[in-house]
Amino acid sequence: MSDLLSHAEAVWQAVVPTLPGFTVEVLPSIDSTSSELMRRARSGLMEPVLLAAEDQTAGRGRLGKGWHSRPDQSLTFSLALPLAPVNWAGLSLAVGVSLASSLHPDIRLKWPNDLWLHQRKIGGILVETASTGEAPAGQRMVVIGVGINVARPEASVVAALLPDGAGVTAMAPAGLAEVLVGITPGEVLERVAAPLVQDVLAFATQGFPAFAQRFARLDALQGHTVQLSDGTRGTACGVDDSGALQVLTAQGMQAVTSAEVSVRPC
Repeated sequence: MSDLLSHAEAVWQAVVPTLPGFTVEVLPSIDSTSSELMRRARSGLMEPVLLAAEDQTAGRGRLGKGWHSRPDQSLTFSLALPLAPVNWAGLSLAVGVSLASSLHPDIRLKWPNDLWLHQRKIGGILVETASTGEAPAGQRMVVIGVGINVARPEASVVAALLPDGAGVTAMAPAGLAEVLVGITPGEVLERVAAPLVQDVLAFATQGFPAFAQRFARLDALQGHTVQLSDGTRGTACGVDDSGALQVLTAQGMQAVTSAEVSVRPC
């Protein structure tokens, strides 16, 4: 039995009392767990499900970026839930807060969707939604894709992901096993899944303000100089009630949304 399969039953048992009808699926290989759940949602399947894969051949990240995964050395899964929150703003930040809190005290959040360990990326989050004509008014299927490095990726793997002629040296990502020696992808899944479901359901009723203080304690950019994708520089000053990043620039305070720019610390 694979490592992920050996933990799937425990994940199901932890979640199903809160979420009747919930299922857990583990596949040996798939293009993308999020792509598969989005396909299902668009075809009208609206049942809550967690789909994990031993291997992803076409994992996706934010802004169309790829996500590299390796069997037994990384965790890739997606969670699909029918949701009807009053306000969707800040959901990816709430997801990040949940994951960071479950993983390790040293994990921090780089706005808007990266998990960091000791100033290096350890994971990423992608949130998408789909709706069908059969869903109740205001309800959509949210698909939350998560990728976490369990082992630290090799430098050659990181270099291979850079575009030709990039002219930059990539900072090697981190691996959770650096602080939790011997942990497996299945153990990581069991650690994060049930709290993630609970927190997403809490977000649906309370919105991002219920997570704002927790995010502030985990904010890796707070007080640091950042550069926006248009070249503007400023100081990161936390987020507002909608989860927009507040950046103090020479022109004043600027609210930045994930749809507009990417942010890199300087």
